Amino acid sequence: MIRHPHDGPELPAPVRRYVTPQRRYLKLGGGLLRLEDPERGRFMRDLREDAGLITAEEIAELLEGGWRERRTASWLVAVSGRTEFRERLGELLLASEVCCAGPAYCVALAGFGTERDADLLAAYLDRYLRRPDLGYDQVVVMGAFRYVDLNLGGGRADRFLQPEGLWQRWLQDAPHMRVDADPTLQYLSLMRRLCAWVEECAEGEDGRR
Repeated sequence: MIRHPHDGPELPAPVRRYVTPQRRYLKLGGGLLRLEDPERGRFMRDLREDAGLITAEEIAELLEGGWRERRTASWLVAVSGRTEFRERLGELLLASEVCCAGPAYCVALAGFGTERDADLLAAYLDRYLRRPDLGYDQVVVMGAFRYVDLNLGGGRADRFLQPEGLWQRWLQDAPHMRVDADPTLQYLSLMRRLCAWVEECAEGEDGRR
């Protein structure tokens, strides 16, 4: 049974150690961009330290938990650059079993930034842009995919973004996406900022991981 972070001291040790202190799991995401010093610096130092301390077994355990555990584990993977979890994050993103964790998977995959990461993000878009009835993480994944695509030289996103492509059709048909402007650039910018935050956190004050 998946336990939630408010369930008490019987929680597994990795949850108590990495997820629940100062309700870390709530801050991992766009809220990081609003942190100011000294809280920002302290949060970065703590996250970088834990990213170096957590074991692969503990990460795997957290990735089997609920959204809080999965979100935290994904950010620790991103900061520590543990590309061995790439395929697992891709599987979890595609499965979309829980809410609130998808953007964290995207940050990690976008930070890795290889062709394989682009393929994993594209696989999500190929599946979920065909489901306008599902308001999942389509816009975040598109932002991450475009970020990786542009860094790799561009061109991979064309088949989604062309007129009458899957992206345009999804925007038109998804009832929750009745917006005047295409959110693609907004979420591309968000992914750039989050990946820059991860890079700064990973490097630390001395410029080294």
